[in-house]
Amino acid sequence: MHARTRAHRSTPEPAITTTHAPGRVRPPFRPPRTRVTVTAPSSRTPAYVVLVPVALSLALGLWGVRRGGTMWRDEAVTCDIALRPLPDLWATLGHADAVHGLYYLLMHALFELSPGADPLLLLRLPSVLATAAATGTLALLAHRLTGPRAGLLSGVVFTLLPPVQRYAQEGRSYALVCALVVWASYLLVRAVRVRTGRAWLAYGAVALAACLLHEFAVLALAAHFAALPGPSRRPGARTMAGVCVCLSPLAVLSTRQTDQVAWIGGVGAGALLGFGGVTVLGVGCAVVLKRTGITGITGLALPLLALPPLLLLLLSLAKPLYVDRYVLYAQAGLALLVGAALDRLARAGGRVGVVARLTAVAAVLALLPVTLQLRTAQSRTDDVTAVAEAVRAVGHDADGVLYLPARRRIWSLPDPGPFRGLRDLALDGTPTTSHTLYGTEAPAPVIRARMLATPRIVALRDPAGQPVDRTPEEEVKRQVLARYFVECGTRRVQGARVTVYARPGHCQ
Repeated sequence: MHARTRAHRSTPEPAITTTHAPGRVRPPFRPPRTRVTVTAPSSRTPAYVVLVPVALSLALGLWGVRRGGTMWRDEAVTCDIALRPLPDLWATLGHADAVHGLYYLLMHALFELSPGADPLLLLRLPSVLATAAATGTLALLAHRLTGPRAGLLSGVVFTLLPPVQRYAQEGRSYALVCALVVWASYLLVRAVRVRTGRAWLAYGAVALAACLLHEFAVLALAAHFAALPGPSRRPGARTMAGVCVCLSPLAVLSTRQTDQVAWIGGVGAGALLGFGGVTVLGVGCAVVLKRTGITGITGLALPLLALPPLLLLLLSLAKPLYVDRYVLYAQAGLALLVGAALDRLARAGGRVGVVARLTAVAAVLALLPVTLQLRTAQSRTDDVTAVAEAVRAVGHDADGVLYLPARRRIWSLPDPGPFRGLRDLALDGTPTTSHTLYGTEAPAPVIRARMLATPRIVALRDPAGQPVDRTPEEEVKRQVLARYFVECGTRRVQGARVTVYARPGHCQ
């Protein structure tokens, strides 16, 4: 008997397993004498495991989804490109933002099919639904790897995470990418279990769809490969290589559009602290799970949490590319670990179980102010609607408008009404006709001449203290304003300054 027990304990456990918690409650931090590790779920998933987190996700996603009728500049890009005629949209992707091309095409189809719908709701509804789908799939995955209560808790934790709440209500691709990566993770576990070519093909197809929606989903493949047990590494590697081959044309095209990410700065202390904090939390949960005899889920969840952000940070040493939303799907790994750890700690009797429950309640209460703030315009970098209203208020007697830098022209595209009658002094080609995101600007001497011939100018600028572009066109805008104009007044709104400049004596 003792020999059999020792042999069982010395057998290495694959990184991906399906481990169900024992029915009997065990003391905290004491490994169970035996662990049931099976290759398939022991029973059908109870409906509540999926339905409760999905219902919570939908409720949080729809709550305040319009954010008071506001949008920020990234969402304005989505609206502008998705609403372009299909030939112009396709031509634009050849010059800019091909990394989001599939998403823009999907949104174009959605806008075409729903011409009378609320545009803000239509813009964000795909992200709301994608987050709900990711939540349900994550609950299924956690149930397969650990058990029903861990599945329920992982789904709830995922829904409550602030980054997940934010991008569930954003008209960008990140929630959809996250949903596909979670689905691919579920299919990976299934492929390891059933070991058929069809299962690997399904995994590869979903993983490729995620990568086509955003190229940095390819970093999830590294986490998936790290999670594979030995016998599955060869078919897994073949499938992942196929995904990379299919993705390569888009990757080659996007490398020619690197100017689109020139705005990304070096990795700051805040980004490093954020990554380090969630990684430490994930590792702590993995330690709890190991000490309570549950290790199978960590083989997938920990790499999914840590590897994609880490690889993106390392890539940023060569070229700044790190933005946390590019690897939003790493939050799924954190939710798996926290949910499973809460399940194990809550099973513990005595003081540990009470402390675990109180800590969970305290965490939810602590997140409430963040949850409320995420549904306001102040939670985003800027407010395109507020900028338009400020221009409407101060620009009625102005003659021209300038955008400093040129990419802030996006502020005028969702609602061009307040900008009518104002000559765009730097514009050479509109965004649509030039097949670019923000239009093209005239040479610096032309901009200078136009500005000097204009008595009153509305300048739309970033908040004070932001880095400034050093191109000749941007330099001449600042120089002419400083030398030949006086500032008549400035309105500050979320993420922007709207300033009226006039030639001396023309402020009144």
